[in-house]
Amino acid sequence: MYSPDTTKYLIHINLSAEGVVEKPDVVGAIFGQTEGLLGEDLDLRDLQRTGRVGRIDVQIASKKGETTGEILISTSLDRAETAILAASLETIDRVGPCVAHVSVKMIEDIRVSKRKKIVERAKEILIERFDDGTIDSDELLDDVRQTLRIEKVGTIGDEKLPAGPNVLESDAIIIVEGRADVINLLRYGIKNAVAVEGTNIPRSVIDLTEKKTTTAFFDGDRGGELILRELLQVADIDYVAFSPRGKSVEDMTKKEVIKTLRNKVPVEYVRDQYFEDAAELPADLGRQGRPVPAAEEGGRSDAAVRSGAGQKRSRESTPKVPVTIRDHMEDVRGRNVARFLNEDMGVIREIRSEEIEKAVETLDEPAAGVVVDRTVDQKLLDRLVWKGLEYVAAKDFKGIIKRPLNIRLMKMSS
Repeated sequence: MYSPDTTKYLIHINLSAEGVVEKPDVVGAIFGQTEGLLGEDLDLRDLQRTGRVGRIDVQIASKKGETTGEILISTSLDRAETAILAASLETIDRVGPCVAHVSVKMIEDIRVSKRKKIVERAKEILIERFDDGTIDSDELLDDVRQTLRIEKVGTIGDEKLPAGPNVLESDAIIIVEGRADVINLLRYGIKNAVAVEGTNIPRSVIDLTEKKTTTAFFDGDRGGELILRELLQVADIDYVAFSPRGKSVEDMTKKEVIKTLRNKVPVEYVRDQYFEDAAELPADLGRQGRPVPAAEEGGRSDAAVRSGAGQKRSRESTPKVPVTIRDHMEDVRGRNVARFLNEDMGVIREIRSEEIEKAVETLDEPAAGVVVDRTVDQKLLDRLVWKGLEYVAAKDFKGIIKRPLNIRLMKMSS
């Protein structure tokens, strides 16, 4: 929510609105009704742009036609400037079409909170960590052996990008954000990952994507989405693997990594989520319709994708059972059905697509997403968002005015 290195104060604000509003409405009201109020030096947009004010965190809930909650804003301003900024927010009297009431609850000094945590932690260390000084030999041996199993991260290109040892030789590569992501994938035997190290996509990565089957695999946060958006504009991406929301690639377990890579989807299924206008896309984005050779699926070292290739060969000789989002999209296409899926891609419930509105209301088991052979409009999308789904794969999306930030939209290729 805030950077402990630069933040001094955290403003806590109470919000109540006489109606149902959402987070984007609140953020829009904050910027819209404070714009120009305090002059150029304390303009909220400029303060955010220069890093002196952090992200606006809105935590609200609606009940019985009213919305209440809390707004948190971190700042590195001095005490007087922070107080003025906090007071200006109390001038907000409407959120969207609804009458609103805003009041400053408190301004927390982050440094005081940090000092309290330091004292508490010091007490714990004093009691728990000063023991008899015994060393667990097995633990030391395991650490050394683990280091031997993980190959050293190399570099490629003029930019010296962190990369696995098999990036240049493999037919397929995985693009990740940073060095820590490459190291984590190496830990699980995946040796064909290369890091872009920021939003300015290096030329070496762009050249590699033109020669190899490429999967984009970024963190499940806003930063990952921004890097993916830029990558889609400048590089030739074939697949996108979506990390669980809020999860970093460097923190994922082996099971999570393999599952995420196995459930990667072709880029044409997700491009509409990142580009409102098809004119933004490069003409040669994605190699549509090109069969993926077995060598590209696994390379020489990509253990997770190699496992997927084995499943593909198995499915060719047995009745096909959908195991990825893409499989389910292909399976429901033209059948006028909808499927609610759990986290393991199992079918929770299958109904006719025109019955999906009623099914949403009566669905008891938690669902991760839905695949539906029909067009989804704003009204249906709002219901699915309310149900807490992570993704919606549909034949098409029409009339979507308010695109939710917490759900992925995937369009079936025609």
